[in-house]
This record gives sequence, C-alpha cells and structure tokens, in this order.
Amino acid sequence: MRFLKCRNRQPELMDQPGLSEVEHSAALAALGRVNFLSCSVARLWTALRSLAASDPAQRPLRILDLACGGGDIAIGLASRARQGKIPLTIHGCDFSPTAVRIATEASQRSSLADVKFFRLDVLKEPLPLGYDVIMCSLFLHHLDQSDAQSLITGMAAAARRAVLIDDLLRTAFGYALCGVGCRILTRSRIVQTDGPRSVKAAYSLDELRGLVAQCGLQSARIKRHWPERFLLTWERL
Repeated sequence: MRFLKCRNRQPELMDQPGLSEVEHSAALAALGRVNFLSCSVARLWTALRSLAASDPAQRPLRILDLACGGGDIAIGLASRARQGKIPLTIHGCDFSPTAVRIATEASQRSSLADVKFFRLDVLKEPLPLGYDVIMCSLFLHHLDQSDAQSLITGMAAAARRAVLIDDLLRTAFGYALCGVGCRILTRSRIVQTDGPRSVKAAYSLDELRGLVAQCGLQSARIKRHWPERFLLTWERL
C-alpha cells in the first residue's frame, strides 16, 4: 500500500466542531471497545505496576491521562489497582467538555473515588505538575510533527517519574485490520471513518524513533504490540 509510505493527516470527524453529543457518545463507547480488544489497559497496567513496585517507600502513584476521551483507560487502570491493592490516583483531561462529562459519569458509576476528570487543552495550556506518570493513548497520531514534539517534551518535563505513550503504528496490516475491525465493532460512522484515517496519520517505528530522539529521550523504550500498536516508556533517571 504505497499510500502508507508517508504520514497522511486528514481531518477526523471526532475533532470537528458541531459534532452532536449522541454521535460523540457513541464514538467514545466504540473506542472503548476497541481499547478493550487491544488490551490497552493491560499493557499500560504492566508498566505502572512495575513503577509502583520499584518505589521503596510504596507511595501512591499519581497519574495523568492526557486526551482521555471517555475515560475507559483511566477507569480500567484504577480498577486494576483496586483489585491488586496498589495505591494509585489517576486523573484524566480532555479538550472536549462532552468527553469530560461522559468520563466523569462513567467513573461515578464505577465508584472509583480516586479517578477525576477535567478539561484541558494540552496543546495550548501548560501541563499540570505533581504527577508521577503522564500518559496518553491514541492521541499522538492526531498531531503534526511540531505539536507531537512539543507534547512529548512537555510530558517528560512535567512528569516526576515516567512518560507512557500508547498509539497506532502505520502498517498495511494495521490499516486492513482497522478497516475491518471498525465495521465489525460499531455502527458509528465517526469510528468507521476516523479509524482508517488514524492509521494513515500514525507514525512508523523509524519515524517514532526519530521523533523521540529529537525530544532528547534517547533512553525511551519502544515496544511493538498487538494489534499494530506501540508502547513508549520513558523513565526519569
């Protein structure tokens, strides 16, 4: 697929103004199902559990999830922490008030007191301090090169211990899998349209390594995982 040779960022329907709350809610629910089948929470939880175990003082981890969407990742991580009796506080932020409301309502239904959500434009406003881990999932591919570099650099500067980034890889198999999966998992026109566009906008492994090097995070580890995604882990030395 020659059209996947270079990144091709196209406007995604989810990011367009005027999107109805009904469509937005349906799209966020569908993305939650995609994340579940992609084992996103499990991948991130493995990294967070390791960080928690490496602290001799066993202090509660404070985590910030950027561009949190409907909050399924943050809520899933908090649930794992509660089951494992690992002290953890996780907050999520998103530019969309609709996403923040949906995430807040979901956390209230889950009775997870340590999960809070708030509105923040992470591209225009400074990232809040005081978090041990700053992470994001399925957000990096939305950004152009300069915004992606600014975001990663800002995450590393604000995080006290680590940065985690989970996102798509731009591959032919990933594109085909996304096109089929989005049509099987949901009837949302938003997800069915945005899914393949997201893969076109994603980074290749070589591009990602170059981006991370430009951010000065040479010690970052990048691990490829199912389904054609990567997990970037950077820890402060």
